[in-house]
Amino acid sequence: MRLGFISMPLAGHLNPMTALARKLKSRGHETVFIGVPDAAPIVKAAGLDFVPFCEKEFPAGAVSKGYIPVAKLQGLAVAEYSIRELHPKRCQAALQHLPEKLADAKIDALVIDTVHFFVELVPIRLGMPYVHIWNVLHLDRSGQTPPCFFDLPHETSAEGLARNWQGVKRVHELLSPVVAVAKENAAAYKLDIDFNDWNSTASKLAIITQTPKEFDLPIPKLPSKFHYAGPFHDGRGREPIDFPFEQLTGQPLIYASMGTLLNGMERVYREILESIRNCSDLQAVVVIGRNIRREDIEPIPANAIVVTRAPQLELLRRAALCITHAGINTALEALAEGVPLLGIPVGFDQPGVATRIKYHRVGDCIDVGAMKSESLIPMIRKVLADASYRDNAIRFKKIIRDAQGLDVAADAIEQAFDCG
Repeated sequence: MRLGFISMPLAGHLNPMTALARKLKSRGHETVFIGVPDAAPIVKAAGLDFVPFCEKEFPAGAVSKGYIPVAKLQGLAVAEYSIRELHPKRCQAALQHLPEKLADAKIDALVIDTVHFFVELVPIRLGMPYVHIWNVLHLDRSGQTPPCFFDLPHETSAEGLARNWQGVKRVHELLSPVVAVAKENAAAYKLDIDFNDWNSTASKLAIITQTPKEFDLPIPKLPSKFHYAGPFHDGRGREPIDFPFEQLTGQPLIYASMGTLLNGMERVYREILESIRNCSDLQAVVVIGRNIRREDIEPIPANAIVVTRAPQLELLRRAALCITHAGINTALEALAEGVPLLGIPVGFDQPGVATRIKYHRVGDCIDVGAMKSESLIPMIRKVLADASYRDNAIRFKKIIRDAQGLDVAADAIEQAFDCG
């Protein structure tokens, strides 16, 4: 079977999605990635066929340019900007150009990144089977747990459930700009879709999350055909990144990264570096990304290595602690190595990941707006000194190893498409 893959053109989505495509390719399926030009380097580094689309609307460089304003936002403002300013145009372009690309590439079935909202209208119109993938933390719209955009504790009291429902309603208000695009497209092709039903376009064959069930909050009622898997990474298929490993001293290592999108706040890095400066018995690798300049966060302490990019998987294998934006990929990659976490959630699904970090006691979290070195230092010391955090992280290392997330996901896709 010839499988098409379509993903958000961001590293945090493309890395797990390409790993899943490679797994299915290894099982004998033809796999083709369809994406905007900025997705090409990651897809090609994974050894997969790539078909560009939407080149006019999203020429090379457009994705990083579009997300520049997001880098300095935090909280719900991140999702508000992204959904208002970026998703409608992306949705409109994909709905316009995807049918032709699917036909040209002779695609039999489609594997869709759920956050590439409403792309599924194309296979619905074509009568093509499709499955949905949650590369980020899945969004629970049932009200049983807090929606992942919100930094809320998990509570089953009447008050807690009421807060959850308020969050769900707010999420659907946020999504209204891209829903408007989807409604217009559905009307143009006379598709009978009830947009008041939140699950109306969700795959009826399989919805797969790379979040392990053990890392989730307890959700008593899950959608039909919902599958927990495990992290979609196998340590291969990524662009090589140079790193000065010879500068590592052998001291307990802190790996600190605020991800690739919400990493434009100099203040956050200054506070992290100041914390490292005051922990002279530790060494840190701090990854700053491309949205800030090194000179804006100087002076750099002697026990810190500051880089723009880093081989994350290799460094996590050496780390004693991971300071993270609480992105699901970094969190799961750290836990896959038994490394406890100190989360500094900024936006998108990161508050929900932070809730799970605290709920399962694999680390602790601090609010990005209130973060200061004087509060960060004792948290670093606490997570490193309290053996329960390390023990819980090591327990998740075994859970993730035994889960075999890529195989679980590939099995579910083959079953959904009846191509096992």
